[in-house]
Amino acid sequence: MNLPNVVDRYARRFAAVHRGEHSVSSPLGAWLVLATAAQAATGEARDELEEVLGLDVSTAASALDALLRDPPDVVRAALAAWGFTGADWVRRLPAAVETGPVPTQTQADAWAREHTLGLIDQFPVGDIAALDGLLASALATRVSWVRPFELTGADELHSPWSTQVAEVLEDGEADGFLADTEQAGTVAVHTAYAEGALQVTSVIAGIDVEPVDVLAAAHHIAVAEATGAPVSRHSLSDMALGDGAFWTVTEEHTLGGGEIIRAILPAWQAKSDHDLMADPALGFGVAARALIAAADGWSAPAVDALQCAVARYGQYGFEAAAITTIALTGAFLPSEPTRVATLRFGHPYAVVAVARGNRRGDPWAGMPVFAAWVSEPSDASAVTTGS
Repeated sequence: MNLPNVVDRYARRFAAVHRGEHSVSSPLGAWLVLATAAQAATGEARDELEEVLGLDVSTAASALDALLRDPPDVVRAALAAWGFTGADWVRRLPAAVETGPVPTQTQADAWAREHTLGLIDQFPVGDIAALDGLLASALATRVSWVRPFELTGADELHSPWSTQVAEVLEDGEADGFLADTEQAGTVAVHTAYAEGALQVTSVIAGIDVEPVDVLAAAHHIAVAEATGAPVSRHSLSDMALGDGAFWTVTEEHTLGGGEIIRAILPAWQAKSDHDLMADPALGFGVAARALIAAADGWSAPAVDALQCAVARYGQYGFEAAAITTIALTGAFLPSEPTRVATLRFGHPYAVVAVARGNRRGDPWAGMPVFAAWVSEPSDASAVTTGS
């Protein structure tokens, strides 16, 4: 079972929630809730959820147990199944899943703050007292970059964003490259490394490429980079000097020659609320049906499924959190030529944060935790993250 690839498959489906708008999401948070709901499923609903999850129900239960038992230090993860006390399927959930009656609003808000490092201070479901059943996942991270960015003038972006902010982020010795992808054509890639087992990969493609295709390429590259899988990179020596669609290739003379990548990208922050019932392909409709069918005495309850997510990407670090819910109411050396490429993230692009894992065989290694579509830059001096 390759869990990162399984979740990456679902993440490509989940990318539709961004709709090309400035937003942040957690495909993993949604997948965890579906995998929990799947434990209640039978018959056709079970088959549908297995197709959405990419795993059979029993293997999904094992995946939940593995992920909750030993998350990396930089990722906080929690799952809850409230209001289903006594149900057989609840007794089969991993011990780390919190169970019991539906909490009060005060208790739910405290749970949200605790499991999102305070980034989400209120549980994103109103009128908790009216609920009969509630599934919830929470994910959060707050990390500092191993090497903070420098700041530079926004005119370096060479884009309309240059007039919207004053300062942007610069990485003069970037882990970045240009590559051709099946999903989005030629892309530029930049990865920022955090202290701890997390890395955040930004991927920009041509301005006319569909956001879902850029996000798909970003997930593929981010997972590959985190797991050591090969990624085809352009050699700068094969590229023409001058400006490209979102890069500039120049030539300098330095000791040793070779290639240098420089990246210019904006700081950004986002807060999003996603209605997960709006798109049947996300699987939350069938998950709700499974929960209702597994409960005795419930008749056509009202169902809501949503995700609240926040993220900030700045000079010193990255932080993000998401809560995903299904709520049921009414039951529910010599001088040599050196090529230098400057990658300019100057129009909307994708970002994926991936856990690197702590050991061989770690189920978190390569796990895509958060994703974003960046279309609204923030002034770098206005985004406070990390230490």
